[in-house]
Amino acid sequence: MLRSAGIRAAAIMSALFIVAIGWYLGSPLFTRTTLNEPLPTAGASAPGISPAATIGATATPASTPTTSISHRGQLQYLDTLHNGSCCPVSDRYFLRFDDVAITNAPDVHVYLSSERGGNWSTTTTKYLGPLKATNGSFNYDVAPGDAGAYASVIVWCRAFSVLVTWADFERV
Repeated sequence: MLRSAGIRAAAIMSALFIVAIGWYLGSPLFTRTTLNEPLPTAGASAPGISPAATIGATATPASTPTTSISHRGQLQYLDTLHNGSCCPVSDRYFLRFDDVAITNAPDVHVYLSSERGGNWSTTTTKYLGPLKATNGSFNYDVAPGDAGAYASVIVWCRAFSVLVTWADFERV
């Protein structure tokens, strides 16, 4: 009798552990966050930007505030679990995700890559930070020397070492 109660308790604890792990791994797929940051310049806008990853620059404070886009790229669809639709880098440089919808995953981060086609490795990428949101428009600061040195942006899930989406940059 005592032995069957112990087996039953172990089975219940195992089932709860499996459910907890399943929830931790699966729940990000159903969690959406939204952030809408303005372009990093006063009074400037970039009309007609479609959902994309762009690298742009703002003018220095002594000049007229404008935003120019030097590179543009479209986020790519990998599969139903890993995809994004997204905008380029340009005296203050930034990477802008404009009107994006990116599938969430645990531990998602943004990198610039010197390679194209969603190729990711620690030797060819530069870390920008965690993904700020799954939906909306938001910016990442980029060092001026990095604006032309990288060929794409990569959204990467560290927890599973999986590519979520990427955008190859095209010169504007």
